[in-house]
Amino acid sequence: MTPLLEMRSITKTFPGVKALDAVNLSVAEGEIHALVGENGAGKSTLMKVLSGVYPAGSYDGEIHYDGHLASFGGIKDSESVGIIIIHQELALVPLLSIAENLFLGNECARNGVVNWRETFQRTEGLLRKVGLAETPSTLVDSLGVGKQQLVEIAKALSKDVRLLILDEPTAALSESDSQALLDLLLELKAHGVTSIIISHKLNEVRRIADSVTVIRDGAVISTMDARTEDITEDRIVRDMVGRDMAHRYPARQRRAGEPLMEVRNWNVWHPEHSDRQVIRNANLTVRAGEVVGIAGLMGSGRTELAMSIFGRSYGRNISGEVLMRGKPVDVSTVDRAIGAGLAYVTEDRKSLGLILDETIERNITLANLPAVSGRGVISEARETQVAEKYREAMNIRTPSVFQKVVNLSGGNQQKVVLSKWLFAGPDVLILDEPTRGIDVGAKFEIYNIINELSAEGKGVIMISSEMPEMLGMCDRIYVMNEGALVGEMPAEEASQERIMSLIVRV
Repeated sequence: MTPLLEMRSITKTFPGVKALDAVNLSVAEGEIHALVGENGAGKSTLMKVLSGVYPAGSYDGEIHYDGHLASFGGIKDSESVGIIIIHQELALVPLLSIAENLFLGNECARNGVVNWRETFQRTEGLLRKVGLAETPSTLVDSLGVGKQQLVEIAKALSKDVRLLILDEPTAALSESDSQALLDLLLELKAHGVTSIIISHKLNEVRRIADSVTVIRDGAVISTMDARTEDITEDRIVRDMVGRDMAHRYPARQRRAGEPLMEVRNWNVWHPEHSDRQVIRNANLTVRAGEVVGIAGLMGSGRTELAMSIFGRSYGRNISGEVLMRGKPVDVSTVDRAIGAGLAYVTEDRKSLGLILDETIERNITLANLPAVSGRGVISEARETQVAEKYREAMNIRTPSVFQKVVNLSGGNQQKVVLSKWLFAGPDVLILDEPTRGIDVGAKFEIYNIINELSAEGKGVIMISSEMPEMLGMCDRIYVMNEGALVGEMPAEEASQERIMSLIVRV
């Protein structure tokens, strides 16, 4: 097939780091090309070079697009020839309507006056193409993440897209929303749109990709053609991490001890709608050395349960009891929950888990400042010592603990969040989607950390939307639906089918 895009010997260097090393990438017209690799491998950097985020002159090498040498000085230049990038953090304005977002900066206007009739008519046509039934006047703020992704694609279609780049498009989506998005990409392909998709979800890559390019440490390791060869997940993983991962989930000895934490008759009402009960009579137990999973569909109440237990960070009119080692404890505030031995790793690490513009060392010590302070004054030497300890123990890939967290890959950011809570010395660690948006190599490292915690006698509660992860890591699994715990089973008796049957039976 004729290449629509050829990137030749692309080299991009940041101070002290070679992010891309003579990368070559060829994308055929009309195909879906997957770009995979560990966090920090250089995937997003390569796409930023292509889209003009890093302009011509800031890198070495050549870009050939549609048979011509291209030189993009910015995003406007790449968009003018039909290259549109959709970043992992969506670039929509929440309080504007769908129509306003679709044509923001590209208004249907004459003599400076917006033609709203034309805007709404074009919006209706674009929404039909991406399968959205919402009206053009619907505020983006009222849409779920899955529908917002479709709005971003509609926005790309409004700019006559030829090459669509999607960076982790399904990372924050439910299973059904992910399938809908993938189906749309296949439909766009049938209409001649070429796509490059960056994804850590290898089952999705195998489902839709015509070609797969693996990048490791800023260099291309392999390019595979799904139309002529069998591409297995094991083969992709081997190229990504440079080793075989025969066991995706590390083995450990399962030795559950005495009950460490108990939650009894836990009830939570919605923080804004006082007549809506979110959690209903939840009862759960975590034993020392045990990894307990909470499975359920998006919106089942898993995160609300976790946040309400951890210092009542969510909800109102909360009732029930939390016991640690058989004794009631006060978890009515975050400080008291931490003091009782609880820690909570949020699913939204960027907004709630980290201060992105602060350094690694400052983030790691944030939940336990008294341990690095004397008479109310933080010891910078002690803070650095603690950060260096966790940097080494958690294998945080960074040249310095003084680096700002915003500059780290997703996997390394997650290790910083884990370090922060481990430094607080919890007895029970609640992990909410601990591996969301990170690659298989970083996942394996986090699984090892979870196993080490359980070996130390800690209790772990793990919330995950990835059923294989839940089955591979947990000793016991609770099933949650519509705010209630509707089932419980040991891991050896659990299966995806049994878990789903409990959910749909309610």
